[in-house]
Amino acid sequence: MLSDEVFSAIRGPPIAANTAVSKDVGIYGHSLTPSWAVKSTFKKSSSSPHCVAISDAHIFAAQDQKSHVHVYSRLRGNQEALVAFPERIQSLAFANNLLVMGTSEGRLILWEICTGRQVTTPPCHVQAVTCLAVTPYHVLSASEDSNIHVWSLSRLVEFGADAGHEPDLTLSNHRGSITDLVVGPSTNVETSLCVSASTDKTCILWNYRTGQALRTLLFPSPLLCAALDASARALFVCAEDGGLYLVELFGDKPLIGSRSVELASIVVQVNAPLGIADPADGPASCLSLSHDGTSVLTGHTKGKILRWSLVDNSHPAELANLNASVTNLVSVPLLPSRQPCKVVSVVKPNQNQRQYSVTAQLEEEFGQESRFSHMLNSTGLPADAIESATASFINSPADSKDDAALQNEIEELKAIIEEQKELQKATMQFRDGGNAS
Repeated sequence: MLSDEVFSAIRGPPIAANTAVSKDVGIYGHSLTPSWAVKSTFKKSSSSPHCVAISDAHIFAAQDQKSHVHVYSRLRGNQEALVAFPERIQSLAFANNLLVMGTSEGRLILWEICTGRQVTTPPCHVQAVTCLAVTPYHVLSASEDSNIHVWSLSRLVEFGADAGHEPDLTLSNHRGSITDLVVGPSTNVETSLCVSASTDKTCILWNYRTGQALRTLLFPSPLLCAALDASARALFVCAEDGGLYLVELFGDKPLIGSRSVELASIVVQVNAPLGIADPADGPASCLSLSHDGTSVLTGHTKGKILRWSLVDNSHPAELANLNASVTNLVSVPLLPSRQPCKVVSVVKPNQNQRQYSVTAQLEEEFGQESRFSHMLNSTGLPADAIESATASFINSPADSKDDAALQNEIEELKAIIEEQKELQKATMQFRDGGNAS
């Protein structure tokens, strides 16, 4: 049975003298369905918001106010490495086998965990990089300087490329520090959606491939975190006033897309929250959605993780109290993307090395694509499969072994039927002769 799994991380000292909560644990692995339970714990970590990234085999946690990243093995359940960097790490994101880090000095550091290769950009932001978002082809970095940079991922990791190159685009409509940045699942140029939340009380919907601001949403309070649902049709936002806000992007009055009747420059005011957390819980600093789209998880500064039901819109239920400020909620995909290799042990970064070797475990054969995979990844029925099936019906050989065996069976059955007919005929004649005598 598939199960929702989410990882939470905390920061700071214990809030109360609660002996039921371990003081050493900094990261928790939870199962959301079929029931809420703690599946794993990882010790000695204290992470700020946006400073935890998850891969299939590892957890990366940048330490609060430090230049260290702790690497934990999900398979063995222990800390595997401690990696030091020249600057404090303010944000993390994971893309395939590449860990992207934003620093307090406004730089990007890219670490290829299977080779140890490290790429560092010059200060691309004036202030610290507060959050990152990655797609298969791009890296988006947001900062306290209110700007968002869009980078080509392939150009960042290209061998021999100039480390001083500029980002592809800069998105700069905000007037305050950007607190969260999320991207939609589409990579098409026309539907490449990202959403930025800021302390200026606005959320801006962007096409990050063209740089166009699609819509600006204005909220009553500064924003702390945001999330898009799996189909990028609804936006969830948490604000300093304790409110959880839901914005339908393609409802009866679409905000973006071809059906939108208003100009993109018109600001939409959002006033009514979906719900408000109790003041004793503190504002939410992180946000996550369940994969079935029926509930929202929020992590709060007073240590609680709340679950908001979207089915009955009831008061949020308390799932856990971690006795420290909850700063990260990271959900794990139900079906992780299939990779040809898996990094079992990370290779620490080394800037002085010029030749690298890949350290990974092969997961599959590097052979020709199977017929099943070809049909599964095709849109509809593949043309070659239709042609093959049609040809098998039209050009079926009459003298094949199967047809010959079938013909023999038919002849044998015909002979049996004829014998039965002759026997029945003889029986009837004998009976008629006996009656006549």
